[in-house]
Amino acid sequence: MNLPVAPPAFDATGGPRRRDRADTGADIGAGCGLAFLELAVLVVDFGLWFLSGVSLDTAEPAQTDSLWGYLTAAAGVAAFAFAAALVAARARAVVTVVSQVVTAVLVTLVISAGALAQAHEDGSAGRDGHSCHAVPARPRCG
Repeated sequence: MNLPVAPPAFDATGGPRRRDRADTGADIGAGCGLAFLELAVLVVDFGLWFLSGVSLDTAEPAQTDSLWGYLTAAAGVAAFAFAAALVAARARAVVTVVSQVVTAVLVTLVISAGALAQAHEDGSAGRDGHSCHAVPARPRCG
């Protein structure tokens, strides 16, 4: 005797709302790996800036390099984090998206604070605390 076979009541594997997210383990691994890589690059970048002000000669005062070049390298890390977040969003890797967006925002805040500090230092480097940029605005900037 052949009984009719009923179709499945609910099949979540097909249709328009198919689950095609990235695997959670791979997502967490990619997010942690990228965060570690970006942190290592930032530590090397700002470590080199810090070491530029270290001098073993006690007779000569040490001057640190300008921060602008190091901030440019940090901006490259922020751009990389943003691009990685876009790629992860396309792959629907939610953990990686969140970690990369947080990294990009934090690095951007550090860049902004560093730019303000360096601009303040550049502005107070002139005589008597006044700035003498490319176009002298005061007679004392000769």
